[in-house]
Amino acid sequence: MENPAAMLHCSNTRCQAPNPQSNKFCEQCRTPLLRRYLWAIGKGIKAYEPGEVIAERYLLMHSSVMLDMKPGMPPDTPQDIPQILTPYLRLCPYGLHIPQLYGRLTQIKGRRHSEVWLLEKVPIRVSEIADAQGQLFPELTSVWKDTSAMRQLNWLWQIGNLWQPLSTEGVASTLLQPAILRVEGSLVRLLELQLDTNSKPTLQQLGQLWSERLVVGISPVIADFFQQLCTQLLEGQLLTSEQLVESIDQALKSCGRNQSSTYQIFASTDAGPSRHHNEDACYPSSEQLLSSRTGAHPLAIVCDGIGGHEGGEVASHLAIETLQEQLEKLPTNLEQINQTTLTLELEEAACTANDLISQQNDTERRSDRQRMGTTLVMAQSFGHEMYITHVGDSRVYRVTRNNCHQVTLDDDLASREVRLGYTLYRYAIQQPTSGSLVQALGMGSSNALHPTVQRFILDEDCVFLLCSDGLSDYDRVEQYWQTEILPILEGEIDVQVAGKRLIEIANTRNGHDNVTVALVHCQVTPLENGQTHLSVTQPATLPSSSTNTVSTSVAGAAPSRIKTQQLSSNSPPRRSLVLLLGVLLLLLLGGGAVAYLFKNQVISWVRPDSNSNPSQPIPSGSSVPSPSITPPPAVPELIQPNDWIEFNDDTPLVVKNPQAPSEEKLIPAGSILQVIEKLDADRDTQWLQVKVCSVGRDTSETQQADSASNLPESPQNLTTEPQETPLPNTTSVPKPQVIPGDIGSLLETEVKKDIRDNIIQFMPSDSKLSAAQLGKCEPAAISPSPPPQKQPSPSP
Repeated sequence: MENPAAMLHCSNTRCQAPNPQSNKFCEQCRTPLLRRYLWAIGKGIKAYEPGEVIAERYLLMHSSVMLDMKPGMPPDTPQDIPQILTPYLRLCPYGLHIPQLYGRLTQIKGRRHSEVWLLEKVPIRVSEIADAQGQLFPELTSVWKDTSAMRQLNWLWQIGNLWQPLSTEGVASTLLQPAILRVEGSLVRLLELQLDTNSKPTLQQLGQLWSERLVVGISPVIADFFQQLCTQLLEGQLLTSEQLVESIDQALKSCGRNQSSTYQIFASTDAGPSRHHNEDACYPSSEQLLSSRTGAHPLAIVCDGIGGHEGGEVASHLAIETLQEQLEKLPTNLEQINQTTLTLELEEAACTANDLISQQNDTERRSDRQRMGTTLVMAQSFGHEMYITHVGDSRVYRVTRNNCHQVTLDDDLASREVRLGYTLYRYAIQQPTSGSLVQALGMGSSNALHPTVQRFILDEDCVFLLCSDGLSDYDRVEQYWQTEILPILEGEIDVQVAGKRLIEIANTRNGHDNVTVALVHCQVTPLENGQTHLSVTQPATLPSSSTNTVSTSVAGAAPSRIKTQQLSSNSPPRRSLVLLLGVLLLLLLGGGAVAYLFKNQVISWVRPDSNSNPSQPIPSGSSVPSPSITPPPAVPELIQPNDWIEFNDDTPLVVKNPQAPSEEKLIPAGSILQVIEKLDADRDTQWLQVKVCSVGRDTSETQQADSASNLPESPQNLTTEPQETPLPNTTSVPKPQVIPGDIGSLLETEVKKDIRDNIIQFMPSDSKLSAAQLGKCEPAAISPSPPPQKQPSPSP
């Protein structure tokens, strides 16, 4: 319900003028008005009436649907988040399907009722048709009948991909609630999450729901296949969600032959009004328009260079050249390659580009902020699928007639903090270092690189927008997709006109950076003489326990384009390590300092992928590492202050310093150390003074974790962090544990030897850690677009 007195404020942070709700554009700055619909959870919302404006900001439309009247202002984002809401944070890589925590509804004076939290990215219509605005998208069961076989399989496939990550977070019962399962065109979207209560939901229950609610209205083309699939679930023949997805994948491959696809691709790049050089690069070449049909594998790439002129520019162009060469080697016959192999090939292509840039950095002796690198977003079509490969903070958006969704998750500190369950995204992006990258091509070995490969099922017309942050900053895509990209799908303009217009918007509305865009317009047409009956198949073979499974991303939806991974019921052990620290009295230069001596430690760097998994995305403890394509890492000639060191040897060693006695101390796995300075003890001996930034879990926590692993799984007990096992043969006398801020020293020659032996992993100063990992240390940020500080935001 509208309230005529409630004014919708412009989302442009430099304007924020109030406007009547009926306006499409801001009366003052002409920016398209952003309508961000939210879903309220909590009993407290029942105290309000439709049409009421709450906290001078949120207009209650109906039921629990609210409209944020001040979308340019940050919401109330408390740091203390109830545990029952953390699944929303940890599942943020699946934002195409799962709503995200937006903020808390500030309570009105005199209203004594329970807390109300707000969700964004909810399945609510944003149509320009007034009567449809703010209405929920339909339940899957209500539109199942008479839907095409390809669309029905696509929906089932997305649910199958979501089963494992939701189960890991204790919310799989959500997928058993028809009222929560909504569909927006080809996307399955969840209204909210429901915690698993008593027993853990099973695939048999999923099969029961499907056989009861979906058998009526199933397409005749897949009726026999669907019946067998339900039977296999009910009888326990499909033991894992991975097997379920594989079975549906086979059916999708067959049904995919019943449609044809055509593509139009346009890319363009511009230095922008405030930069003298353009460090971005794109494929196809700037201003080039390409068209292709079924059978071809259209490709689009956008790279945003890092490292200044003659650095970022070189890196971005080298990345595109390398990726083109690698992708030309892929089979053109779809029968010769499967989804798993293709995902690995795309990851390896990104790793190859990474290593070539990194090797050039090493050859030119570039270090710290002088190292050149680049972000990457790449879209390539294979048959009925679109694969999105991503590293860094350049973005991909998917636009349909229903909505616009950001389908990549920025590889920056803000997203990592959310993914680890530490804070809300709207709070994280307000922090000074929120836009600092955690990874980019060329910054180090591929052993530490985790490209995200996401997979989409194409069963409707859509446009993929690939862009650098010169366009995506300040919500420009969210503001302008309806006026600039949607007309492509309506046949009013082509991708070339739209691409040039987006460049102009970036330069006039932002203008702080280079800008690059690539538009991929996909048009899907059913074949008249397509297959009329899909034959049944045997249950998918369970992967061998001796091999790692490659996750595929939830497609058809979005950054759920994360690789889904098969997790075992017991998390793999993570060893705690003992490091013996020696307390030294250093009487150098007339002053004294206490130092700890250590040699072999193990640091488990908590990577962005160590959560419940994204497409990877954001990967989980069991995520498959990116393929290694380089020999053991080269030993750096110089180890400089602010560099990081990560130890990979779990053997405790005592290091003695002839100048002072030693004291044994414990450095648990997961601790982070940073080089502070170099200390010259004599002409032939050089020590590295290091600082303990943050401390991992100790052995007492390990024992508690091991005990907890024997308990039945529940939302409280579920964890995606590997559990530790006690260290064997350690002394019975408890050793004191280091604390953040402790200072110690390492012999540089020993460090270099251990790097060579893969006992230590060296990380240059521009490597990115989360705020929790940094602890008492200061980060050294990578920023592809120095000023101003980027403030990314998700789709409304």
